Amino acid sequence: MSAASGRLSLKDGLRVASVGLRARRLRAALSALGIAIGTAAIVAVLGLSSSSQAGLLAEIDRLGTNMLTVEAGQTVTGQPVELPTEAPSRLTLLQDVQQVAHTGLIKGKGVYRSPIIPATQTGGLQVRAASLDLLTVLNTNVAEGSWLNPGTARVPVAVLGSVAAERLGIGAAFTGERVWLGGQWFDVVGVLESSPLAPDVDTSALIGYPAAKRYLGYLSLARGVRKAGPPSSIYVRADTDRVAATQPLLAPTANPREPDGVDVSQPSDALTARAAAAGAFNSLFLGLGVVALIVGAVGVANIMIISVLERRSEIGLRRALGATEGQIRMQFLTESILLAAIGGIAGVLAGIVATAVYASSKNWAIVVPVEAWAGGIASAILIGAAAGLLPAIRASRMSPTEALRTV
Repeated sequence: MSAASGRLSLKDGLRVASVGLRARRLRAALSALGIAIGTAAIVAVLGLSSSSQAGLLAEIDRLGTNMLTVEAGQTVTGQPVELPTEAPSRLTLLQDVQQVAHTGLIKGKGVYRSPIIPATQTGGLQVRAASLDLLTVLNTNVAEGSWLNPGTARVPVAVLGSVAAERLGIGAAFTGERVWLGGQWFDVVGVLESSPLAPDVDTSALIGYPAAKRYLGYLSLARGVRKAGPPSSIYVRADTDRVAATQPLLAPTANPREPDGVDVSQPSDALTARAAAAGAFNSLFLGLGVVALIVGAVGVANIMIISVLERRSEIGLRRALGATEGQIRMQFLTESILLAAIGGIAGVLAGIVATAVYASSKNWAIVVPVEAWAGGIASAILIGAAAGLLPAIRASRMSPTEALRTV
């Protein structure tokens, strides 16, 4: 204690405040646990949200933001519009277009494990004809097996998207596997990795355009000549610095007669929006964390009130020895803040560990925002101060004679 001021030093104040916690360790630990759970929930939610967004943005950077999709749309009256079979070759003539690939959705055809499965039970799977350069443009790979080549594109073989393979129960060891497609068997020669920029590919069985024309009758007339097609989705890689300038040129180039019936989009925009909106789904968990903090505050307030009642003799003795009301008030307020701070620090550490473990399991970057751990500790301290204020005032107003009657 400072002789000049009659005030407790910070070190002495903390030592005196910690006496109550050290004397009732189990009760203090259980009270701090409520604060810790709430703080851990908040830190983990914010940390996992930031880590998932970082992982998604890294995936977007890997896939590239310069891909545009051109799809068959509808007229103003709602009538479907087909893309011309020559649309992909037209798009390659644009100055800033670097690569073009395409698929054609073959309507009315399903993919089944057996011919005895009812035709209506499609499982949400589709059949698409695909150009041979599709994987290069989508920047995806074959997970197992091989991709189509000029030879296999002409025969009844198929490559399955990642979701299609999973739903059909075809895993890595697919040697000899077949699927019933368009009224006949198609051999499975490969399974693709996931294609975030083209989710329709994930749910499709992909075959070559020549095989689609020969075995499924997928053809159209182009200047009186029967050709395989038409394409329904065209994937365009443009110069990264010229994507915005290229985008408005795609629709009139792909279909000069009906440009309004062509839909053009940038898939990476949807992924970026998903990353930005990911935090919206965390409001419920943040709310639960706040509720846990409130419950923890009630626990701290409860232990402090009981502590004041149990320690009347201590309060009376300190007052009789010259302790002021302010010193008694500060003792119990500091004790409450110290209790909440211990719970807050434990909660922050638990939240960081939870974030690190889960993010590592998903191969995400481990990101714990400063506002998460700093805000967690700050909220715990504020809650401790609020919870301990009333008991501290009550203790300071207790007269020495009244308190010493309990000795």
